[in-house]
Amino acid sequence: MKKIGILFGMENTFPQAFIDRVNSKGETDIIAEAVRIDKVVQADPTEYAVIVDRISQDVPFYRAYLKNAALSGTAVINNPFWWSADEKFFNNALAEKIGVPVPKTVLLPSKERPVDTSETSFRNLAFPMAWEEMFQYVGFPAYMKPHDGGGWKSVYKVENIQDLWNKHQETGHLIMMLQEEIIFDDYVRCYCIGQKDVLIMPYEPRNPHHLRYASELKATGEEREKLLATIKDYVLKLNIALGYDFNTVEFAVRDGIPIAIDFCNPAPDADIYSVGHENFEWVVEAAANMAIDRAKKHVPGQTNLTWGSFVQNSAAAPMALNDTASPAAAETTSPPVKAEEVIAKVAVKKAAATKKTSGVKEPVAVEAPASAKKSAKKKE
Repeated sequence: MKKIGILFGMENTFPQAFIDRVNSKGETDIIAEAVRIDKVVQADPTEYAVIVDRISQDVPFYRAYLKNAALSGTAVINNPFWWSADEKFFNNALAEKIGVPVPKTVLLPSKERPVDTSETSFRNLAFPMAWEEMFQYVGFPAYMKPHDGGGWKSVYKVENIQDLWNKHQETGHLIMMLQEEIIFDDYVRCYCIGQKDVLIMPYEPRNPHHLRYASELKATGEEREKLLATIKDYVLKLNIALGYDFNTVEFAVRDGIPIAIDFCNPAPDADIYSVGHENFEWVVEAAANMAIDRAKKHVPGQTNLTWGSFVQNSAAAPMALNDTASPAAAETTSPPVKAEEVIAKVAVKKAAATKKTSGVKEPVAVEAPASAKKSAKKKE
């Protein structure tokens, strides 16, 4: 009997609906249940062929459990090694490399130095940094947000340079990115399940939470069909490159062009009371089918994780970054890539690259340019 487990926290509607849907399929030798953990011993396999993770981004103990489970053969959705290393600034850069439009974005050093560092730790960082070039590139107004955050935490709208400096004072050790404001005509949120099934949902982020899905696309006719086809193409490109099996992607549509805003969600919202009944039914069905498929493909004793094309290509022979045409190719056409082999190869490549290049190795307290300091003194 192959078990599909779901690991969850406070959410109430999706987990049980997922369990019931899998079990209603009548698959021989496949059963779904809530994960139960009574001990975690290094290198010991779990009883689950597949685990759908809905909580480990908030519980480090669960994250360690899932990595141990994956090492011993469990197919964990989403890959706990990847999303632990993943962050928004890198994802934006990767999106640009594979041809998916994203807002203009730059990275800012933290306001406060990391613990156990000093001024000497930042000898590779230019003083002052090229602030004016960065600000001209992004423009104002803009949004300042954590480079690896989520849930709209510590997100600031900044109107000008002085406003940026004032608000940056509140960010402490956070590494922030400054991102172009996108004035949009339409906005959508898209589920992507198994790197092949896509649901495009009109979404209004400016509405109260319970009304955000109560929206309709403004685009109509041929324009609408073209827009939907482009969005689906971009959703698949992103998830294949990143290796997400269960993800959402948000797009702000400006002048007919969908611009990816948010697309790294290890446990995207799937609550019936926020996404609505119709969307909820779609995601429950798609997730159940994906988990059953992964259970059927599960091979005991080997790594059964999904790795995105970026990691696969980095660990194998050099290939074009935009080679994302074959979803989850490693699962169906070649032996699975072992997690330890991927991590080792990527580490070697990064070490080699570091020797050849110079750049910022660590964040440092941001110092306002001289012009900002002068204006501040005048106000005093």
